[in-house]
Amino acid sequence: MFKGSIVAMVTPMHDDGSVDDAALSRLVDFHVAQGSDGIVAVGTTGESATLDHQEHTAVIARVVELAAGRIPVIAGTGANSTREAVNLTRCAKDAGADACLLVTPYYNKPTQEGLYRHYMATAEAVDIPQILYNVPGRTACDMKPETVGRLARVGNIVGIKEATGDMQRIHDLRAACGDDFVILSGEDWMACDTIVDGGGQGVISVTANVAPAAMHTMCMLALNGDAQGAREVDATLRALHEGLFVESNPIPVKWAVAQMGLIGAGIRLPMTPLSARFHDTVRHAMDEACVSVATA
Repeated sequence: MFKGSIVAMVTPMHDDGSVDDAALSRLVDFHVAQGSDGIVAVGTTGESATLDHQEHTAVIARVVELAAGRIPVIAGTGANSTREAVNLTRCAKDAGADACLLVTPYYNKPTQEGLYRHYMATAEAVDIPQILYNVPGRTACDMKPETVGRLARVGNIVGIKEATGDMQRIHDLRAACGDDFVILSGEDWMACDTIVDGGGQGVISVTANVAPAAMHTMCMLALNGDAQGAREVDATLRALHEGLFVESNPIPVKWAVAQMGLIGAGIRLPMTPLSARFHDTVRHAMDEACVSVATA
C-alpha cells in the first residue's frame, strides 16, 4: 500500500490563515486524477506545527472523507510530546486514516533510547500502521539505523521516511531493517536513486504537489526496474526539486500551487509568502517540468 509517489500535501488556507475547505477538496481530487499513490495529510509540509489540535484532526478527517477510499491517506501525527503524538495518532485512526507518519521529536533532542521508547509507546497505544520520519535538518534529532532496526521488529511500525540526504543511510537502513520494511525517501532529489540503487519503495514528496503525474511515473518506472526511464523523467523535475526549497518548505511549494490556480496564497505565520526575488526561479522550475500556470 505504501509505495510510489506519496504527496506531502500542502494545507490550503485563506488570506487570514484559516483552512480553505473548498481548495482542500480540489487538491484531493487533483491528486487522485493525477495518479499520486497516496496523500500525507497535515505532515510538516501541511503546516502541522502551526495548526492547533482541533484544526489538525479536522483536516485529517476531512481528507479521509474527501479521498473516500480512492487513495491511501497517511496522517501526520508526530509531536515532540509523546502524549500528544499518541493522542493525534488515536484521532487519526478514529478518522479512518490508513496509516500515520510520525516525525522525530523536535527541539528537545531525545537520546536514541528516548526515541525508541517514544515510538514504542505510540505503537503500543494505537493499533494502526505507523511510519517513522527522520529529518535531522529540521528537528536537530537524528534517529540512527540501529534504533530504526529495533523499531522495525514492532508489527505496526511498517516503514520510515528518511530525509538525511545520505544514500549510505538508505543502505544502512535496509541492512538494519530487512527487506519487508518500507523505506521512503524524504528528499525529492534522491527519490529515484533511493528506489533504483537503495531498494526503497518510493518517496513522500514535496515536488508531487506541483508535478504529481511525473513523480508517479518516475516512481513506477523505477519500481518496475526501468532505471534509465526513471532517470529521464527525474531529469525533467530536477529544477523543481531544487526550486521548491529556495526558502523554507512549504513557502515555495504553496506559492507554486497557488500559481497553478489550485489554492489561494494563504500561509500561516511564522511562514511568510515567497520572496519576490525567488518568483522567477520557481516559475522557471515549473516551466522546466511543463507545469501549467493558471491564467488570470
